Amino acid sequence: MIMQMQIKFFLVLTLFFGIYTLNSQTNTKPFVVVLDAGHGGKDPGRPTNFGYKEKDIALKIVLKIGENLEKQKNIKVIYTRKTDVFVELRKRASIANKADADLFVSVHCNAHSSQAFGTETYVLGLGRSESNFRVAKQENEVIFYEDDFETNYQGFDPNSPETMIGLTLMQEDYLDQSILLARNIQDNFTKKLKRKNRGVKQAVFWVLHNTYMPSVLVETGFITNKKEGDYLNSVEGKNNISKSISDAILDYKLSLNTDVLVENSKSETETAQAVVFKVQIAAGSKKIVIKPNNFKGLDKISRVKSNAIYRYFYGSTSSFDTAVDLQKKAIAKGYSDAFVVAYKNDQKISIQTALKTTK
Repeated sequence: MIMQMQIKFFLVLTLFFGIYTLNSQTNTKPFVVVLDAGHGGKDPGRPTNFGYKEKDIALKIVLKIGENLEKQKNIKVIYTRKTDVFVELRKRASIANKADADLFVSVHCNAHSSQAFGTETYVLGLGRSESNFRVAKQENEVIFYEDDFETNYQGFDPNSPETMIGLTLMQEDYLDQSILLARNIQDNFTKKLKRKNRGVKQAVFWVLHNTYMPSVLVETGFITNKKEGDYLNSVEGKNNISKSISDAILDYKLSLNTDVLVENSKSETETAQAVVFKVQIAAGSKKIVIKPNNFKGLDKISRVKSNAIYRYFYGSTSSFDTAVDLQKKAIAKGYSDAFVVAYKNDQKISIQTALKTTK
């Protein structure tokens, strides 16, 4: 009798833990990737003399990327379009935001009046070169296909560099992650496919600006170049490009998992460190010597390098109110975009989390 009760108890425990494990797996949030095939429908993309259509090439590449990713566990793929339809820029961003996506990847083909060729991947930022602005201008002009674009885009002018400057701040928290993914993509293009690497670049794309997660825009090649256009339009070319991008996404996801493991292994002494507030006054690829003359007379400047980007901070304090005063001083010195950031254990955290921690 006792033996039978023990067996029943064991079976109940086994069933309970089996259900618990299943529920735990079910409740695990998948890694959500939103894939955006550029253009579509009444918007064919950039014109070419060879009969290629950017909208068709981009769509086929995106569908193949999705097919590759969907074979992996715990990855959910969402498409802004799966057919030849016109999707407004603001709706593309909205799809990603509503999905609470972990990544947003927009796929395009480049174009130029010359026989330029090669691949480049963009993250959101102020493109300092004329060529970066040209690419952003071309991709942003899709808004003119939309009804009531004057109202929906609040006076945004793709032809004006000045109106683009304010668009970069909302993606600030995701810049490092975006650059990491962009570099993975470009490395795969260069090392695996032997494509010409035109680099990871920054420019202002409306669709990237309005997504609240790491985001990149991939220019897979020039359809205005006969040889490269043939490659982009071929089955082999589209398969190779899509695999390079999907592999880059998987490598990016793996790097995040590694980061989590490292962070979780920190000692209790480390996690007890105080929150530090700083004022970020600048960021860029150029390494600037730390001295007041280079920072409009401001002293107590620190520099942090992350994924080839140097960030420059003014001050360091455990008081948020003091940090706000430092921010005002930086703005008065001419750093109009200066903003307060928070760090704990040398890891950037949100201001909201920092304030809760300090309380």
